[in-house]
Amino acid sequence: MKRTILAVMSVAVTFAVTSPAFADEALAKAKNCMACHALDKKVVGPAYKDVAKKYAGDAKAADMLAAKVIKGGAGVWGPVPMPANAQVNADESKKLVAWVLSLK
Repeated sequence: MKRTILAVMSVAVTFAVTSPAFADEALAKAKNCMACHALDKKVVGPAYKDVAKKYAGDAKAADMLAAKVIKGGAGVWGPVPMPANAQVNADESKKLVAWVLSLK
C-alpha cells in the first residue's frame, strides 16, 4: 500500500513539474516576464492570450517572437518598447514562445 501511494505521488509530482503549461508559466515568472505581461489582460505589454490570437496560424511567428524576447522590440503593440532580455537564452526563449502561442 505504501509503495502504491509513493508511486502515485511520484507520478503526480513528475507530471506537475513537466507539464508544459506549468513549467513554462513558471519560467515566465522566473525570467520576470510577468512584470509586464499577464495571461489574459494587458499590463505594460499585451496579454499572452492576445499574442497567441494575433499570431495563430503564422508559421514564422515562433522564430520571430523568440528573437524579440531576447533582443526586444517596439511598435507592434503600441509605443512602449519591449526591452531586451539578456537573462533569457535561446532555448528558454523558444520554450516561452511555444507556451505563449499555445494559449487560448
